[in-house]
Order: sequence, then C-alpha cells, then structure tokens
Amino acid sequence: MLKITLTSGLVGKKETQRKIVQALGLGKYGSSAVHSDSPTIRGMLNKVHHLVTVTPAEGHETKAAKAKSEAKAAAKKPVEAKASK
Repeated sequence: MLKITLTSGLVGKKETQRKIVQALGLGKYGSSAVHSDSPTIRGMLNKVHHLVTVTPAEGHETKAAKAKSEAKAAAKKPVEAKASK
C-alpha cells in the first residue's frame, strides 16, 4: 500500500497533470490518499512525481481490499449445524 500526499499546488500545471492528481483522489494541497502498489498507480506517480510525496502505508487497506479480506474470512468460518428438536 502507498500513501500519496499532494505536496505542491496545481496552479499553472498542465491539464494532464491535474487530471492525474484528481484520478489519484487528491484535491487540495496537503490531501492524501492510500492506493495499492500496482503498475498503473506507479505510472501515474511517475507523471506527477514532482507534485506528490509517496510513503509506504502499513496497516492501511482500501475499501475494496478490506471487503475482499472480510469476505474471505467469512467463507472460512465453519457453518454451524442447527440443533434438531
């Protein structure tokens, strides 16, 4: 997981850079977002590396990853048999 923080303003920056920053979920100066480490995210970060700071984020999960892990845990839970009368 990567924590991405916008460390530079977007005034005077190219439109493509603004769109990439918006797609990363960053709005204003100082805003942060957590993303999984993937080639797509790395490519986006390479385009705006001068505008953001990237740090590893341990213990953070995206909503999708959290839902997936919860579903996996629920599937492993043993099914309780109903007691017959």
